[in-house]
Amino acid sequence: MRIILFIIILLTGITANAQQQDSTWLRDHYTKTEQYIPMRDGVRLYTAIYSPRDTGRPHPILLLRTPYSCAPYGPDNWWPSLWLAYFKHYTHDYYCIVIQDVRGAFKSEGRFVDIRPYIPEKRSNSDIDEASDAYDAIDWLIHNNSGNNGRVGVMGISYPGFYAAMAALCGHPALKAVSPQAPVTDWFMGDDLHHNGAFMLQDAFSFYVQYGFGNPRPQPRTNWPAGIEQPDPDSYHYFLHLGALPHLTRIAGDSNAAWLDLMHHPDLDAWWQERNDRQYVDHIPPGTATLIVGGLFDAEDSYGTWNLYKAIEARAPNNNKLVIGPWYHGQWSGTSPGNQLGDISFGSKTGDWYKQHIEEPFFDGYLTGSGRGDRLPEATVFFTGENRWRNLDRWPPIADTVAFFPGPDHTLGRAISAGADQYTSDPADPVPYIPGAHADRPREYMDADQRFAAMRKDVLVYQTPPLDQPLTVAGPLVADCWISTSTTDADLVIKLIDVFPNGNTPNPGYQMLIRGNVLRGRYRNSFSQPEPFTPGQPTRLRFTLEDIAHTFEKGHCIMIQVQSSWFPLVDRNPQQFVNIYEAKDSDFVPANITLWHNAMYPSRIILPVVRLEGARPKRTPTVSKPNTSNHQQTISQ
Repeated sequence: MRIILFIIILLTGITANAQQQDSTWLRDHYTKTEQYIPMRDGVRLYTAIYSPRDTGRPHPILLLRTPYSCAPYGPDNWWPSLWLAYFKHYTHDYYCIVIQDVRGAFKSEGRFVDIRPYIPEKRSNSDIDEASDAYDAIDWLIHNNSGNNGRVGVMGISYPGFYAAMAALCGHPALKAVSPQAPVTDWFMGDDLHHNGAFMLQDAFSFYVQYGFGNPRPQPRTNWPAGIEQPDPDSYHYFLHLGALPHLTRIAGDSNAAWLDLMHHPDLDAWWQERNDRQYVDHIPPGTATLIVGGLFDAEDSYGTWNLYKAIEARAPNNNKLVIGPWYHGQWSGTSPGNQLGDISFGSKTGDWYKQHIEEPFFDGYLTGSGRGDRLPEATVFFTGENRWRNLDRWPPIADTVAFFPGPDHTLGRAISAGADQYTSDPADPVPYIPGAHADRPREYMDADQRFAAMRKDVLVYQTPPLDQPLTVAGPLVADCWISTSTTDADLVIKLIDVFPNGNTPNPGYQMLIRGNVLRGRYRNSFSQPEPFTPGQPTRLRFTLEDIAHTFEKGHCIMIQVQSSWFPLVDRNPQQFVNIYEAKDSDFVPANITLWHNAMYPSRIILPVVRLEGARPKRTPTVSKPNTSNHQQTISQ
């Protein structure tokens, strides 16, 4: 034990010393300045500029625009990420790194607007949006930052990913490469705040109220807006005790405008629609290359990643690439090597591999003229289960749509069989999304063991026999179900699960969540015009879940779980057709829900099954090392 402790202390000291050396190198080779950059309407945006001292060659500019602050402020206070692994390549290649507080955030002037709508036709200098601000910032940098090579790249992760996507629309001729990573694109259909109209309670409340992001922003400011403490370390009990959403609104307060906006727009109205930035991607000019990056296990903006890439592919004429790794939200950018999430190992340092083989060549290629960016594959996707990267010439790859039907004795098979299964969904006892007590939403829930849910009476479970050969799925899943309810509203939660064999494996019997999502039943026909259920009448609910890339290995089973709550990840449906954001505690009632599966009402899950070239690893998914010698559908690396 003493030896282990000594090794830990030694490694910690080595790491700290290496970081100190990197910090010293950076300060010897760079200068930091802080500048208010004027926008076309006179508002000034606070900007930190880290410029290389090297004058032997012109340098490219890499811009990050953020609502989370370009701190630390002051010319002697430097951003630590510059000497960590994620930016170390760019600083050692003498990029100029620029970080800007967006309009109305922290030390920047103006009014902050969440997901500020894009203005396609700007008729005057007062018509501003995040694209125009990006244009003005780039133009100032090109003309005022000496020694630049006239080429600019923009990147950002999560909310900054939205600002990167907006920058891609700006049309500045110096902007050559943009990488929106885990980007916010649509807060009603699939990103942080809603999934298919269902309110993502825990993430929304923690972001806007507990962390204080929705609070007023007097300017200028250098500190984060004050939030509130959660007194109960168990979020399940905390939110259940608080009750209906109006109680949370009282906690948020009258000054939290962002939270109030959520409460005042329950349906997909014009307010939400103008905040869907994907509808404008045809404004990306051909000269701007895009690299869309995300994680298979991103609990926040998986939807944005997949769907921004698809929108650009369908509507924009530019050079567009996709990268998906086995990551939680932003994991590829941190110090985590990306080799594991929760109990599931992926067998290699996937984050390091991505930075070295994809992102660095992308920006180097378009910003230094090396041409490396043009040689990247169309889609670079990590397939879990078999644990390997694959290069693909399209996403999703060509697939067979294979339907799996619930059957007798809770089997899951390829044939329709007559039957129906019932459960009672009780808002007073909702199904948790993860076992145990958690104050914050654990990112590990995205691939967590689902045996805790399978044991509940309000969760239907259907499972195939062990597979006699591997089965690979790549692309979006479709849930096509017929349910009836004793009430006038209900949610439908569908989870796709990989069941590990009970033999000698690292995770015997593990029920690995591959993908789960929810549809608020009132939106089954229209997200803009909700409608009640007719009690007792079988009703079709069909919706698409986010894409996956996974191989169910030989001996594993495919499982589907069906339920009507997922708490407190998703807010509780009162199961009556009322405005949920104004509901009373007395509006919440139990519902008897039936899943029908027969020839007239054939509930099914549709999987995109593919055949990809290259032999699979022989070992089990949790310990297999990726084979990088041939990993694509039509092209070898």
